[in-house]
Amino acid sequence: RKATSWRLAAAFKPVTVDVRNQDPNSTIFAKIVKGEIPCKKVFEDERTLVFHDVAPVAPVHVLIVPKEPVGSLSSLKPENKDLMGHLVLTAHNVAKQLDLKDGYRLVINDGPLGQQSVHWLHVHLISGRALTWPPG
Repeated sequence: RKATSWRLAAAFKPVTVDVRNQDPNSTIFAKIVKGEIPCKKVFEDERTLVFHDVAPVAPVHVLIVPKEPVGSLSSLKPENKDLMGHLVLTAHNVAKQLDLKDGYRLVINDGPLGQQSVHWLHVHLISGRALTWPPG
């Protein structure tokens, strides 16, 4: 079932949606971080929550989500430097936890052309199959 769902998701054409006017605190990720909506958790610490994507594009597709409501890469400020480092290090540690020895890809979508679908900064960790290049 998992393999079928990621194959279907990977086959869909992108739809450009502009989420920049969404309040990050009203997004689905805010509700997941607050525990109001359940998720299939992979890892959690004081700054991040990592869970399986509900529409995976590969056999392994998890989201690394900061608990702090940052809307996007475009809205980062200098004080977010440590948070970004923590997200990447968390991705590295989760990849080790999931035994992704053959590699993985990290993706951060930004804005409508980057296909950002939730106005809450998040990192996609994707693996489990050969990924194509260029993406998109």
